[in-house]
Amino acid sequence: MTTPLDASTLAHLQDWQGRTETLEDLITPAPLRALSATLDRDDPTPLAGTELPALWHWLFFLPHHRQSEIGPDGHAKRGGFLPPVPLPRRMWAGGRLQWHAPLRVGDEVKRVSTIESVTHKSGRSGDLLFVLVKHEVSNAQGLCLTEEHDIVYRPAVQPGDPVPTPVAAEQGAAWQRDVTPDDVLLFRYSALTFNGHRIHYDRKYVTDVEGYPGLIVHGPLIATLMLDLVRRHTDRPIKRFEFKALRPTFECADQRVMRVNGQPEGDGSHVRLWTQDHEGWLTMQGTAELG
Repeated sequence: MTTPLDASTLAHLQDWQGRTETLEDLITPAPLRALSATLDRDDPTPLAGTELPALWHWLFFLPHHRQSEIGPDGHAKRGGFLPPVPLPRRMWAGGRLQWHAPLRVGDEVKRVSTIESVTHKSGRSGDLLFVLVKHEVSNAQGLCLTEEHDIVYRPAVQPGDPVPTPVAAEQGAAWQRDVTPDDVLLFRYSALTFNGHRIHYDRKYVTDVEGYPGLIVHGPLIATLMLDLVRRHTDRPIKRFEFKALRPTFECADQRVMRVNGQPEGDGSHVRLWTQDHEGWLTMQGTAELG
């Protein structure tokens, strides 16, 4: 049963504001080869000095919690770096990123993460808690990337909960790519990012416990597919990117597709990006600023 977010609980959770965590890693080529294959790309073999594509830093600084530390949803038990939010459903809601300098294969890198805010809102189906995490990624030369990561926690689904009205996706984008987000793609991305969250691979759990109609496509994977679409159409570097998840995208075991869309604007230095599910509903939107 979900614990209500009363004033004392919220005050306790807000004690996490300002907490920091520092992780170090080494940019190695093997995860890059694996993600390239997962995205169905034919990239050159990454070598020392190869520049990391935008968002591929998500292959590093991975959580390595011991098996005994894993909670029932497949994530680490609550109460470490992130606050112990007593709401069962956790989702990647969006983010904002700015690249200051490239990350390259062979770089020794450091990520300093800070809990910037813990915010409570009341939604139509109950309490919502938003946690904003700021990441700063550096190599030996200095700061390379600043990222703000939005996490939302929601209560368990209940019979009769209101269903948000879907929004039809815009049609006729200049750039389009259809992707089949089947359970194999979801498994490969979960393995690449060491993501044990059961909503992405355990169909019985996600339907019986969390109340969704199927496996959920990872928000970071959808965002990565957005910027991969940009890379397929231009060599211009990506300087900034922001994105927001609007509606879950579910795996398509029957080979239905999701569509990734891009529309350059003005002089081409900005690209509007959005994704739609197999029914044509808007699921994520974002904007990329190019160098």
